[in-house]
Amino acid sequence: MEYYNYIKSLHLIFVITWFAGLFYIVRLFVYQIEANEKPSPEREILLEQYKIMTYRLWFIITWPSAILAIFFAVWLLFLMPVWLQMPWMHVKLGFVFLLFLYHLKCHQIYKQLQKDEFKYSSNFMRLWNEGATLILFAVVFLVILKNAFNWIYGVIGIFLFSIIIMLGFKFYKRIREKNQ
Repeated sequence: MEYYNYIKSLHLIFVITWFAGLFYIVRLFVYQIEANEKPSPEREILLEQYKIMTYRLWFIITWPSAILAIFFAVWLLFLMPVWLQMPWMHVKLGFVFLLFLYHLKCHQIYKQLQKDEFKYSSNFMRLWNEGATLILFAVVFLVILKNAFNWIYGVIGIFLFSIIIMLGFKFYKRIREKNQ
């Protein structure tokens, strides 16, 4: 058990880098989708650059971070199996499952964009990016409060905050379109 804090630290480091990768990959998706709307040759130059950037981010940072975060999480659960009897951990594992589904959907979008298949708008991607934020808030509140119900207030708060951000985005978009 003397190495418990080292394993916990490594788990947290890789959770942080996993989320950083998820946040940035979706932002790159936004840029890639918007680059596709630019005139030639700018479009081809930008698309090629974004493909390189997303490839490196996805396979050098995000996927390895996800795998290592899960590896160290399983190790922690092996050291502390009593956590699996706690309701907050069941809810947390549910959110981790959602996060992994989110990750897999991002992988699907990544593969489509690598093949120049543009199925989503940049606005959709901006909204999609909020999914990881909601999961992050829920998991952090669960882990800190260790209560299966109090995390709801934090998630509601970030959801309302996200709505305010999106309304601000729409307002800014209208101003930007008027100035063009």
